[in-house]
Amino acid sequence: MKALDPLGKLRRTHYCGSLRAEHVGQEIVLCGWVHRRRDHGGVIFVDLRDRSGVAQVVFRPDSGATDAHARAHELRSEYVIAVRGELVRREDDASNPNMATGEVELTVRDLRLLNTATTPPFPVEDEVEVDDAVRMRNRIHDLRRPVMQQRLMLRDRLNRSLRASCTDLELLEIETPMLARATPEGARDFLVPSRAYPGQFYALPQSPQIMKQLLMVAGYDGYFQIARCFRDEDQRADRQLEFTQLDLEMSFVGEDEVLAALEKITARAFADVLGVELPRPFPRLAFDEAVGRYGSDKPDTRIALELVDLSSVVAGCGFKVFADAVAQGGVVKGLPVPDARDLGRRDIDRLGEQAQAWGARGLAWVRVQDDGSWQSPIAKFLSEEVRAEITRAAGLEPGHVILFGADRPDVVHEVLGRLRLDLGARLGRAEPRDWDVLFVVGFPIFERTDDGSLTYMHMPFVAPVEDDIALLETDPLAVRATHYDLVINGTEIGSGSLRNHRADVQLRILELLGYDEATARERFGFMLDALDTGAPPHGGFAFGLDRLAMLMSGGESLRDVIAFPKTQRAQDPFLQAPGAVDPGQLRELGLRVRRQAPEGE
Repeated sequence: MKALDPLGKLRRTHYCGSLRAEHVGQEIVLCGWVHRRRDHGGVIFVDLRDRSGVAQVVFRPDSGATDAHARAHELRSEYVIAVRGELVRREDDASNPNMATGEVELTVRDLRLLNTATTPPFPVEDEVEVDDAVRMRNRIHDLRRPVMQQRLMLRDRLNRSLRASCTDLELLEIETPMLARATPEGARDFLVPSRAYPGQFYALPQSPQIMKQLLMVAGYDGYFQIARCFRDEDQRADRQLEFTQLDLEMSFVGEDEVLAALEKITARAFADVLGVELPRPFPRLAFDEAVGRYGSDKPDTRIALELVDLSSVVAGCGFKVFADAVAQGGVVKGLPVPDARDLGRRDIDRLGEQAQAWGARGLAWVRVQDDGSWQSPIAKFLSEEVRAEITRAAGLEPGHVILFGADRPDVVHEVLGRLRLDLGARLGRAEPRDWDVLFVVGFPIFERTDDGSLTYMHMPFVAPVEDDIALLETDPLAVRATHYDLVINGTEIGSGSLRNHRADVQLRILELLGYDEATARERFGFMLDALDTGAPPHGGFAFGLDRLAMLMSGGESLRDVIAFPKTQRAQDPFLQAPGAVDPGQLRELGLRVRRQAPEGE
């Protein structure tokens, strides 16, 4: 029996967006979707669209293709067709310089209707404003929009570049399990019940961290993987329940070798995907300096505003808010904004409201008048000498406005850091550079929780700086981590570190995090035992591939570069996930769903 062939004898020869003047005179077959149909006095024009772009195809009543012309009247938006004809040059007055294919058009001889289509819920065009909820419910039509197709094709080019770079670095592409054991990485695991072992669960990996370290212990020397990862955490524009990262690990390396590899990978990605040559070497900024100057460990250094520490200047001054903050172990910092005459009192009041929403108790401010005098509600509480010292330390001049933060260091940095970004954008204080790429290094290994206990700043497997290992016993908060972040335009694209390759150091860190030795060995015994088999020094990194694709494509949300993303409520309206499970499946797994009482019952 002859196989059914819906295309008949029509086989695509070119993509729509690839047609150019050099193809004139050729017989061309195109396949795609009807983007738009126009009937001009018997001559029917169709804009035919595929992933590469749009081409104009023309049905003429006098072309000898009367059957194709007659059937062209039936075409509607999003119908799927195949056409054959001769490519011709458009008349000069009909040429469209705004289209890549605007010099040519296809005179159709044969038309094959491959499928009809329901009316789209919105025009499949970039310029149309569509509510996000509507886009998500109608994801197929949204994915047909040229901007979405361009973003996902950019992501494909990015994947290829990253894979090629890792191969050139002689890293081995090795897949790690999707069904693993729960690990403490700071977020909730997605759990998968085991049918074979009732009451026991796999966990979907938050990252391949432990597994890639074990590969280094096993002697594979270098590894990479474009890995799917899962974290059951609240959704944001830059966060999804499931995400993709370029994961890599290298043996017998120090920090410099890993950062050199990351620089090569990143620079090549920008060259391959965007045709952009990033300045190299990438700057390195110490964590303390980044937070101290910019209020953030992921600074956008294009913004020409920096924080100034005024704690020593205002300690014991007449303004109680400042003096008390310093006396209680906090800091007082200022954000000087030069040439801020356009920043009115209402603007400053709104900034104060925003600062309070971000955790500040208030926002003190000073405006320096043209004669050098201060306009400020706090000026009367500060002596002439203190005002002069603040002016000198902050470099204040007429036209300046300075905003103050006085609180715990983390609160001050959070609030002033965010105000810096807000004012930098609002007042146009960014340097004219498209890309700001840097490494942030020298993070602490531990930080305090609200209850005073120690927790890890990034993850429990980060190796301390060799010279600081002795401080684990005497002053763990002073221990520096061999941790590094890649930051692009104020967005953390990924992070990594050297890892603990000594079991005794790893065990001590776990103990400082609150695990007694028995619990540590119960949870991580396989890892500790593996390190004892002879683990080489090793380190690695993970690029947030979704974030990098979003940044490169100009998207505003990770949803713009993921084919089927989740909403902020962690749902996929198109695929209707999550959903109920058949009771028989639950019985097989030994599970029962308990009804939750509505709020108020």
